[in-house]
Amino acid sequence: MGLVLMPAPYPYGVTIRVLRTGASPGRDPRGQPMPGPDESFDVPGCVVTPRESAPQVGGDQQQGRDTVVVGITVYAPPGTDIRTTDRIRVTASRYQGVTFEVTGEPGDWGRHVMTGTRGPVQFAADRVKG
Repeated sequence: MGLVLMPAPYPYGVTIRVLRTGASPGRDPRGQPMPGPDESFDVPGCVVTPRESAPQVGGDQQQGRDTVVVGITVYAPPGTDIRTTDRIRVTASRYQGVTFEVTGEPGDWGRHVMTGTRGPVQFAADRVKG
């Protein structure tokens, strides 16, 4: 029998804060776009895992280690609205208070073919630098 995952939200998961800015209401007197309204929200019951990358053979990063943590992977409850322009802040776990940018297109696992339960929304995020 294959692995059967419990549907999200995960009861022992963490809450993430999705940091989202709405559409710009226009331009200021200098012609610069004005920031849109804050549309941030919390998503409880997420799983946050480190995302690793194997270093290039013979590269600088291979000296003394086999893998390099390049960001996180988040498994959010079904139907979670995550956009490539979002940033997130993890409110618990070892990444508490760290801000990450969503990288790549979020993936929806859809429905399990045997049980019909909805799977999580999975996305990658990298630490905001600077």
